[in-house]
Amino acid sequence: MHLRATDFIGMKVIVEIDRPLGSRHPTHGFLYPVNYGFVPGTLEPDGEALDAYVLGLFEPVKEYEGLCIAVIHRLNDDEDKLILIPAGRAFTDEQIREWTDFQERFFRSEIIRTGTGLRTDENTDPAG
Repeated sequence: MHLRATDFIGMKVIVEIDRPLGSRHPTHGFLYPVNYGFVPGTLEPDGEALDAYVLGLFEPVKEYEGLCIAVIHRLNDDEDKLILIPAGRAFTDEQIREWTDFQERFFRSEIIRTGTGLRTDENTDPAG
């Protein structure tokens, strides 16, 4: 069964962390200020698993189960990114942008908060 990234909003999701907090990007060399991983068993249009940022967790981990509160939908790329947080936490769109800007600044994107495609924020800075 194929799930869209927005189908995960409001759900607890388990991710494998392949780029833990403090690690370097394997190609571009920038540091990850958050844990970053993927949802096993999913497939994006780019042929890779659906990726996820873990916000609000300040230690590197190998696996994490968190609440998906939003999706970063890239407008000039074929990837979406889940935003996972610990139970009891909340993040504004501005905070999501601040924590993911290290990588998302290179893309035009919007933050989607509901499975119906409600757009709550749009980043139009990058060329594309």
